Amino acid sequence: MKNRLSTLRRRSWGTQPARLRLLRTAILLLTAACAGLMITAGLTASDTWDAVTGHHAPRTVSAAGLNLALNDMDAQAVNSLLANGDAGKGRMTVPYDKAVQLYDEAREAVSRDLRTLGVAAEGDIEAERTVERLTADFARYQEFIGRALESDTRTGGKPDAVENYRTANDMLTQRLLPEARTLVDGTNHQFEDAYAAERSDLGTQTTLLLALGLTLLAVLALLQRYLARSFHRILNPGLLAATACALLAVVLGSQALTTTSEQLRVARRDAFDSTVALSRARAIAYDANADESRYLLDRDHRTTHETAFLTKSQSLYGITGADLPSYEPRLAETWKAYQEDHEDKRFTGEFRRELDNITFPGERAAAERTVEAYAVYQRDDRTIRSLVAAGREGEAVSFCISWEPGKSNAHFGTWMKALDEVTAVNGRAFDTAADDGRDTLTGRLPWAIACLLAAAVLAALGLRPRLAEFR
Repeated sequence: MKNRLSTLRRRSWGTQPARLRLLRTAILLLTAACAGLMITAGLTASDTWDAVTGHHAPRTVSAAGLNLALNDMDAQAVNSLLANGDAGKGRMTVPYDKAVQLYDEAREAVSRDLRTLGVAAEGDIEAERTVERLTADFARYQEFIGRALESDTRTGGKPDAVENYRTANDMLTQRLLPEARTLVDGTNHQFEDAYAAERSDLGTQTTLLLALGLTLLAVLALLQRYLARSFHRILNPGLLAATACALLAVVLGSQALTTTSEQLRVARRDAFDSTVALSRARAIAYDANADESRYLLDRDHRTTHETAFLTKSQSLYGITGADLPSYEPRLAETWKAYQEDHEDKRFTGEFRRELDNITFPGERAAAERTVEAYAVYQRDDRTIRSLVAAGREGEAVSFCISWEPGKSNAHFGTWMKALDEVTAVNGRAFDTAADDGRDTLTGRLPWAIACLLAAAVLAALGLRPRLAEFR
């Protein structure tokens, strides 16, 4: 029996034809493995890009937009109460009409974002529940705002209007905004999880492709050497061409996967992280702007609104140890230091987060214009509080909610325009990275797979004459 097995082994593996067939099989299996790996990696990466651009990013942006629209809606409700006078008597017409218009636009934006998020949350039980709570709470919030606006139409109804507004604002700060922020954080974390998983997969797939590719090249080189020694030929043209195709396939395939991974990093880390920070900054800005109006409307709670304004200012541009009177002068001081040396950042907050992540052409200039516009707005806040302290509340209200050039709301609009510009820089970069990532997959992987197929065919053709010699 042992003799039979030994004889069979020699016939199967010990002859030249057997060795050639074994090496040919190894080459075919390795090319198939490389091609299968590329196809799997390409399809998975393509699905990830679809999820990132069609689900994770839009959903996070919608959640951030909801947060902003809620703050904007509340700010405009306060501004309309401030501008209306006593049941329309003494009304500041332009600020009032502008506040009503922006209130309606913000309300429509909230409703639209809730519908979008409701559709996007399908299948995610926790997100569905959050959207349901938001929708119910938003309906109650509108009810109290409606009561405030209705009370303000009656002569002497301002106290009731303020009381109803307080109730609505409590609901906003205690339920709606925390729920909206939870939604933003949840959607952003899902994006982060998908990003981390895909980057890890791409790294593993690239390493595996290189290992398989190098093994394939080694087997081709071994076969070439074996033919040279056994058949006294220097080179086999078919195998030489197969080796060139295999090398090109490995290079193209690994480049496609590493480039896709890098574009995913650019989209997430360089672009979208800034977009999230800037969206958060915009929502905080609208809430801080509303705090100024609340400060003027709700005299009994002015200290509370002052504290809230300072807290939000610190979350945008944090200055250690600054209180409300010292905040604006220290902002000017620390910003001047930064302008003289971009590494001298004596501040924290969302603006620091953006300035630490400057990546794209035009981004730094746009970010700096945003902070400079913010500094102007903060000077306006000092003016408002100075007018109140001087007993000139009518002038303070007019300066605060007017859209005339040089007034606070006009400067707030300039600040928001600058913020939109830097956000747009990152938005375009995100879209470009996504397009480049997809183009890399569709442009290089098919060629790499075609080169692998060519390598397999050329290797088989190169061996065919040698195998024919043993028939």
